[in-house]
Amino acid sequence: MSGTSAVLQPPADAVKPVRHPDAPVPGELLGAHYEQCFGCGEGQPHGLHLEARAGEGLTVTAEFTVQPAHQGAPGLAHGGVLASALDETLGSLNWLLRTIAVTGRLETDFVRPVPVGTTLHLEAEVTAVAGRKIYSTATGRIGGPEGPVAVRADALFIEVKVDHFVDHGREEEIQAAMSDPDQARRVRAFEVNP
Repeated sequence: MSGTSAVLQPPADAVKPVRHPDAPVPGELLGAHYEQCFGCGEGQPHGLHLEARAGEGLTVTAEFTVQPAHQGAPGLAHGGVLASALDETLGSLNWLLRTIAVTGRLETDFVRPVPVGTTLHLEAEVTAVAGRKIYSTATGRIGGPEGPVAVRADALFIEVKVDHFVDHGREEEIQAAMSDPDQARRVRAFEVNP
């Protein structure tokens, strides 16, 4: 990505991370971490409903189709929605590290317009880790996984403890998630937060 700020450049002591042994296997659909998540949750009628899959190494792929509710200019995706799709895809990488992390910085380049009805094909990769900092990059293509690049981003995620969500989330949603009788859903709501 051209013009990436210094904060998104991994330091000299950064390392290439290793996929966690309990990470989803390549090709596995990751599913929503939280039903109300705008990016991946099915409980959001105008959300992205982005579906991410584990890739090889430290990569994920994802797709979402731009709906009329996602417009900025007439007939075109809103830039903020496209940035959200990149952020959600980049956040999905944390499943491969089995790390709870939040977005610290996201820099996005908008390369070409994305019309309503277009399926955006996204691919993301973790490039380095330095302490609690996770560096990653993503691209979004139109017309297929090998099509022209429409958007791209570099990101810095910061590893956090689950207390981050309890301390800063709205109490009603935290309590609802913690009270879910389905233990798997209860844990998953706090496992990854793009």
